[in-house]
Amino acid sequence: MHKSRVFSGVQPTGNLHLGNYLGAITKFVALQKDHECLYCVVDLHAITVFQDPDELAKNTREVTAAFIASGIDPERQIIFNQSQVSGHAELAWIFNCVARIGWLNRMTQFKEKAGKDRENASAGLYVYPNLMAADILLYHATHVP
Repeated sequence: MHKSRVFSGVQPTGNLHLGNYLGAITKFVALQKDHECLYCVVDLHAITVFQDPDELAKNTREVTAAFIASGIDPERQIIFNQSQVSGHAELAWIFNCVARIGWLNRMTQFKEKAGKDRENASAGLYVYPNLMAADILLYHATHVP
């Protein structure tokens, strides 16, 4: 029987906090026992809003270190930076070309993050759901915690 495949990611947008640890990372550690897991530092998602490049690089390393320090075994599971795999951007671009504006207008992520300043929000934030779909489908994930 084929193991199920888990794909999940954490944005490197600042220091990880107890909520990240309890809400996500402890689940990641538990899932690795029975699943093939791919854990991603989703730096492309992070840049949908302004990020200082030096801070982003530092935070990316910190999230990766936190994954390992929390018990994710890099010998058995895959930990990687989203931007280092061009397939994420390539598949997202295809989705951007076929997604309909009406579909994207109904997405709550854009409304919540853009807030009242929608005119100054990035196109990347608007098409964020397409990148999320690309992340999942690129690896044929069966579970996305």
